[in-house]
Amino acid sequence: MIFFNKKSAKKKLSAQLVDLRLVSQQDIDSCLQELQDKSTDDDKLIRLLERKNLITSFQAGRLKSNELEGLVLGDNKLMYQNASGSFARVYRASSLTNGSMVGVKVLRQRWAQDPETVKMFHREAEVCKQFQHKNIVPIYDVGVQDNIHYFTMEFVEGGNLRDFITIRKKLSPQEAINYTIDICEGLEYANRLGYTHRDMKPTNVLMSIQGVAKLIDFGLAGEEDASGAANEAHQRAVEYGTLEKSTGAPRNDPRSDLYFVGTIFYELLCGKPPFPRTKDVEERKKPSRYSQVPSITSLDPDLPISVVNVLEKLMAYQPQERFQSATEAIQELLEVRAQLDDPENKSDAQGASEAKVTAEQTLKISMAPPTILCVENRSKNQDVLRDYLTKHGYRVLILSDVDRALNRIKENAPDCVVFMEDAIGSGAVEAFHKAMELDLDLAAILILSEKNAKTKKKLRKTDRSRILVQPIKIRNLRAKIQKVLQHQLNDSAELTAY
Repeated sequence: MIFFNKKSAKKKLSAQLVDLRLVSQQDIDSCLQELQDKSTDDDKLIRLLERKNLITSFQAGRLKSNELEGLVLGDNKLMYQNASGSFARVYRASSLTNGSMVGVKVLRQRWAQDPETVKMFHREAEVCKQFQHKNIVPIYDVGVQDNIHYFTMEFVEGGNLRDFITIRKKLSPQEAINYTIDICEGLEYANRLGYTHRDMKPTNVLMSIQGVAKLIDFGLAGEEDASGAANEAHQRAVEYGTLEKSTGAPRNDPRSDLYFVGTIFYELLCGKPPFPRTKDVEERKKPSRYSQVPSITSLDPDLPISVVNVLEKLMAYQPQERFQSATEAIQELLEVRAQLDDPENKSDAQGASEAKVTAEQTLKISMAPPTILCVENRSKNQDVLRDYLTKHGYRVLILSDVDRALNRIKENAPDCVVFMEDAIGSGAVEAFHKAMELDLDLAAILILSEKNAKTKKKLRKTDRSRILVQPIKIRNLRAKIQKVLQHQLNDSAELTAY
């Protein structure tokens, strides 16, 4: 951890930022000039850099804590944290070479002192680095810097399959088949090189905004290869190990991946997993968990029998009754898809096509972080809004001037705008109405001052707008933002399908 001499904190902090290549010398000079006659407190410089969008809220938080190590790894500066697990964290980063977005996976520090875990982390990255396939997220570089172990990979502008299922609930058989074929083709490629995945689950399948499924996080090792800290970090081996031991299958059997592909296919088709998710290791070690799966027809009796047959063969408890390879599964899935697209089932095929458009629209709208524009001129409130909403997955813009906010909406509208009457005065109501006139798709929230509460009765809310009155808790504001954005998503998807 780096600590600064408070007497000349601003100079030392600025020098560190330039040395790290987080901020250019020109931008630092401009900010220092603006702060010339103000406090030399670190916070002043950090907040100014953030307001000018020269650093992200994530970077600002690390700087405020004097944690500069790892903000730049190799030639990549970390922008936001995307995901976090017990084993590693994944960040969205920007290449300092060409500005492109990359993903960076970083081993958590508590494992960095364990040689076995470090060895496993690097082994997986080096093995996967050789994979070059459209349905596998490519790994670019593997490295260690200041005892921080990391690798870089393609940044997939979308979300994982679990996010997708949460939004869509369940998919048409045609869509579910398409994504399952993608998954199997990635596995088929890895199998040809002699590797299995060993951790098939919805969160390890990313969806690009083009609607292509891509595999990540290959486990590679079986339960008997994991020990100590590695075993704790990779509990994924438990389910594979239980399935293989209880059925007499060989360790690292490619057919085990196909069983868990079946669990993904099951969830895509009906919106529910075949067995409850749990972190209880003892529960996951029970063979009955995998042998006594409820028939999907009990949840959706209208599924085509050909689809049900493929699912049941993927999830057959005994490995000799499953597809014997990913190639076999792909061939069968292609045949079933062709049957569903037969001219005699034209109306069904047309419905699937429309659903595919809806799916792509859903991905484009919902997987990228929604942008929230907050019109607020009080610095403390700005910080609270920025930190809280960013923490919950939103991209946050703060403007203190109403005219600038309306101009931004006119030129490049955000997903949602929030007007604070306490901050911007009586013009808030007029600005609220004008914003909605400027962009008919805009979600908008007006927060009236407590003394102006009676005005709420005169204003009409719509599906995409809400009128709130102070005092209001910030978590309640977030709930309203989610509500209006969901209506925006639903309307956009319906229009696209139409």
